[in-house]
Amino acid sequence: MKSKIFPTNKFLLISASCLLIFSCGEKKETTDTKKFLLPIIGEKVLANIGGTDTLYHTVSSFKLLNQYRDTVTENAAINKIYVADFFFATCQSICPQMSTQLVRVQNEFKDDINFLILSHTVNPKHDTSEVLLEYSKQYGAIKNKWHFLTGSKKEIYDLAKSSYLVSAMEDDGTPEGFLHSELLLLIDTQKRIRGMYDGTDSVQVNKLIADIKLLKTEATNFTNVH
Repeated sequence: MKSKIFPTNKFLLISASCLLIFSCGEKKETTDTKKFLLPIIGEKVLANIGGTDTLYHTVSSFKLLNQYRDTVTENAAINKIYVADFFFATCQSICPQMSTQLVRVQNEFKDDINFLILSHTVNPKHDTSEVLLEYSKQYGAIKNKWHFLTGSKKEIYDLAKSSYLVSAMEDDGTPEGFLHSELLLLIDTQKRIRGMYDGTDSVQVNKLIADIKLLKTEATNFTNVH
């Protein structure tokens, strides 16, 4: 069986093409690494058939009341990084642990005007703005920095499930009557979920704090790349 020998100029052309493809691929990977220092959680789809732009899962619009009876919408988080969680004021199991850990997060970024915490009650019937104000005082929540949110049960539960991709529901079978996730959600300035952390685990919260700082450098790197 005879071996096939490529003509020299054809071989050089193929070699050059391979190097070009490899080089372009390497450059793209480096750019993506600089652009996204943390993963983007949730479903991803192409913006159009055959296109390269990706549409990422984002937090939907909302309209809730905080502990001062101020209306809080998604506009409060424009150009801000924030941490979201779900709790209820009479919870005696994981909620106090989560709120205690969030104190650490608040204190780390207390002077940062581009950082927020949004804590959503899963028991809005009981947790009025007045109840949430007293609860927020227990943890030294800073006004306009850490919002404790209440509103329609349906809106809050839908927000948890569809936007934040976590559980939040009423369940009479549990000792306290409600089920909700222990996760703290890290949301970027584009309303995308960038991390999920166990709010009862101080090591995980250490990582959350580190990742918030990392996320802040991501925007700078993205600007520099472009």
